[in-house]
Amino acid sequence: MHTGLRITAFAAALAATFGTAYGVGRGVDPVVADKAPAPHETHGRPSTEQQERKEGGDHEDRESAPPGGLQISENGYTLDLATARVTAGQRTELRFTVRDGSGKAVTAYQREHDKELHLVLASRDLVTYRHLHPTRAADGTWSTPVDLPRAGGYRVFADFTPARKGAGNLTLGADLAASGPYDPAPLPAPNGTVRTGDYQVRLDGALRPGRASELKLRVSRRGEPVTDLQPYLGAYGHLVALRSGDLAYLHVHPNGEPGDGATKSGPQVSFTATAPSPGTYRLFLDFRHQGTVHTAAFTVRAGTAPGTRPSAPAAETEHSEGHGH
Repeated sequence: MHTGLRITAFAAALAATFGTAYGVGRGVDPVVADKAPAPHETHGRPSTEQQERKEGGDHEDRESAPPGGLQISENGYTLDLATARVTAGQRTELRFTVRDGSGKAVTAYQREHDKELHLVLASRDLVTYRHLHPTRAADGTWSTPVDLPRAGGYRVFADFTPARKGAGNLTLGADLAASGPYDPAPLPAPNGTVRTGDYQVRLDGALRPGRASELKLRVSRRGEPVTDLQPYLGAYGHLVALRSGDLAYLHVHPNGEPGDGATKSGPQVSFTATAPSPGTYRLFLDFRHQGTVHTAAFTVRAGTAPGTRPSAPAAETEHSEGHGH
């Protein structure tokens, strides 16, 4: 680490590109096609042989799909990031467009969790995180203000579903560079609990590669369980997972929803998730309480020995509270 090293926007972009190539070049397995099954979905139970193969770490025969968020184009759609460079510490308008196969800007989307498009922005070292909700102009151009605190490489993820019949959900990604004094941070160490402001969030359950598993996140404030979480984008919590190295993207939603007659408003929010592959991940939980959205960031390792407790960074993480929610 060289504190105070001055990099230009071009150097930051180059570093981000190299980081992507390095992560892929290290031979990390691709993201599996199926996300975590929602409570209302029915999936066939795998055979004993298939289940043992998944649990045993044999990934060569696993059905795979292009990694989520690692591609800028997929299924005829392209993320056109007009703002590819910003200056760290300066408020900038981030602008982008989603284009179809003919190059036209997409102007019709399906609303999912109260929004047409969800925008996630994360630094390459997975310390800075933003969950943003940009506005769309009539011509299809999306925009949102951003103020990134640190220089270096970032990845922008657009999570959306076009309104076209038969179109599925897509997550497209593009690199963003922030210029300024570059001081890379190490990935926070695993720990069982994380704090964000006055809140403490505990994570229980194991993130498993190629296999759905339940993750339970329990929210407390000043030692007392929070039983009055407020709906945020149609749920009591949202979870984004990013794989360390290449930033493969996994967006999962909680089991149950407000008003379904069974889901309580805390202190526990439950998710069902499938890790794309063995490795280290950062999990970002967004939740709302007393009118404010908070983010708890966890570092977890998928593929560890059975019975190992998942983890979270002991130190607080730069997160999205007050930045786009």
